[in-house]
Amino acid sequence: MAPLKKTLEIDTSPHIVSGNSVDIIMRNVLFAILPAALFGVYVFGITTLVLLLTAILSCVLTEYLLGKLSTPEMTLRDTVRDGSVLVTGLLYGMTLPPGLPLWMVCVGGFIAIGLGKFIFGGLGYNVFNPALIGRAFLQAAFPASMTTWMPALDPDRFLSIASSTLAFPFTTPVYDSVSSATPLAAMKFEQQLSEIPDLFFGLTSGSSAETGSLLILSGGLYLIVRKMMNWRIPAGIFIAVIALSVIFHQFDPVIYPPPLFMLFSGGLMLGAMFMATDVVASPVTALGCFVYGLLIGCLVVVIRFWGGMPEGVMYAILFANALSPHLDRLIQPVPYGLGKG
Repeated sequence: MAPLKKTLEIDTSPHIVSGNSVDIIMRNVLFAILPAALFGVYVFGITTLVLLLTAILSCVLTEYLLGKLSTPEMTLRDTVRDGSVLVTGLLYGMTLPPGLPLWMVCVGGFIAIGLGKFIFGGLGYNVFNPALIGRAFLQAAFPASMTTWMPALDPDRFLSIASSTLAFPFTTPVYDSVSSATPLAAMKFEQQLSEIPDLFFGLTSGSSAETGSLLILSGGLYLIVRKMMNWRIPAGIFIAVIALSVIFHQFDPVIYPPPLFMLFSGGLMLGAMFMATDVVASPVTALGCFVYGLLIGCLVVVIRFWGGMPEGVMYAILFANALSPHLDRLIQPVPYGLGKG
């Protein structure tokens, strides 16, 4: 019997490989955010369903067409295989007002993928969160449409599509019914606070599918348990928002809302759980991720309290995205053997 030969394999790290590939992670992210998206359809009706599908389709087609420029043999199936563009499209749509005209949704989808992802080199190279790049462009280009909201739980929401949704390109959209203000706008400009249960369960006006804090939080916790999300980022955001809110609320409870209002209103929960945690645009080190989260939370509070707009989650995350590489350089773990003895 010949002796058993043992082979020593020498290769570069990583030596322990996780079974979570990009497509598996993205599939789980879709599972995690889908309940919140469907709840948005329940709250705002068919209009939101059409908007979300348009947002996904515009992102998919943009990535496919731009990908054909560099890889002519690329097929539509190759484009959606890893699921990343589906996640981007759905998150992008969830941040938009329900009655936004579909042609604006398509323009933002093109910007999200073209300027937010493709121009940097595609998947794994984007400096900023692509979904927020698309929304930021729409906020700058169409501010009136991006701050016009539909009422939640309208009785006729499943019977017809809002007229503004089908507005002809480059015309002023006509809205069937308009909500007076989102909870954040009412807080900032009128010093009126919405009920915390309504905010937590998502029964208020706002973007298409970012109001359901309970479902968004549940989806994020699912990914954390599956070790597909860095918990330090949302933890840092929540700690900063709660700490600053407590301080300022104690100082003047009329002007500054309580911590629970700050946590469950606007897009904070969606941003903290699914936008700021973009593995490409966020830091790599553990401490860097926590500091990154603290920075976002502080910026959100600053913009909400003293900025010209009631919401600051989008700008806070994009600003932190720009600082992410610098945080990694400033906060580096000490190599083994080089620490102080």
